[in-house]
Amino acid sequence: MTKLLKDIPFSVLDLVPSVEGKDYKTSMRYSLELAQHIEALGYHRIWISEHHNTESLLSSATPIIMGYIAQGTSTIRVGSGGIMLPNHVPLVVAEQIGTLATLYPNRIDLGLGRAPGTDQITAKALRRDKMETVNDFPREVQEVQHYLDDRLEEAPVRAIPGEGTKVPIYMLGSSPFSAQLAAALGLPYVFASHFAPAHLMDALALYRERFKISKQLQAPYTMAGINVVVADTDEEAEYLATSGYRFKLNIIKNNRVPLPPPVKSMEDMWNVLEEAQVKNMAKYSFIGSKETVRKGLEKFIDKTGVDELIISTYIHNQDKKLHSFKLLSELKE
Repeated sequence: MTKLLKDIPFSVLDLVPSVEGKDYKTSMRYSLELAQHIEALGYHRIWISEHHNTESLLSSATPIIMGYIAQGTSTIRVGSGGIMLPNHVPLVVAEQIGTLATLYPNRIDLGLGRAPGTDQITAKALRRDKMETVNDFPREVQEVQHYLDDRLEEAPVRAIPGEGTKVPIYMLGSSPFSAQLAAALGLPYVFASHFAPAHLMDALALYRERFKISKQLQAPYTMAGINVVVADTDEEAEYLATSGYRFKLNIIKNNRVPLPPPVKSMEDMWNVLEEAQVKNMAKYSFIGSKETVRKGLEKFIDKTGVDELIISTYIHNQDKKLHSFKLLSELKE
């Protein structure tokens, strides 16, 4: 059965970008304002990503930002998109997320990822001498699940607060490995197609084919990350979207700077190879007026069959960014 756009939950992935011309505190306040805005518009959830050692993004202390967002809102779900589990001890993750779930009941999600969320030198600083094996991540995911599950008063190690909260866990990824693990554990699967689109269709098919029922989930549930910029006209949206192109170009160049303002033309900003790399990363981008974006999203939903969209938006001007999410919400009317 074809899914209708109006029936697909809209959610937001916020990397808490540092905005050029603004200090860090203002940039973080922008994320709270975004959460309050989309909550009023009926968005389902907002997730905060984990990244380290970059002036571009301010989400390194992910649970703290989650608490800041949750305290300033009242109904929207708040989660991690995600916690990069190899950087952390599972018990501490369970305690931190369990604390949030205790303070904000039935509103906290735990998205888990395997990538470091940074460069290899910083990953070593985070992990010290810890050496990852292919079996570590699945085992650690299950360890977090165990700590958040039913109260086990006889257990020698317990997550307090945390146990009994049963915070829903989501598997993040961009490869067949993450799809297979999500399926084997019976967890919802979130594909990072907003920046790593290559294996989207294969991973979704693999997940659905191998999904096993679990205590958390009775049927496969898929989410896909996409880039969206909506404005009153196609031309304005394309202009605003150049901030995102510049942001991705800086990633390719390893230039860790705040989110830049838009430009009238990218022609002098990139060479042919860089343009191809950026546009490949941004393959699943929907940019334009409401009607232009509507058509693109309807095709994407029909192609992928995803159950939920999680939207990433790079717009330098805060008012324009909030307006983009308002226009997007109107597609459900």
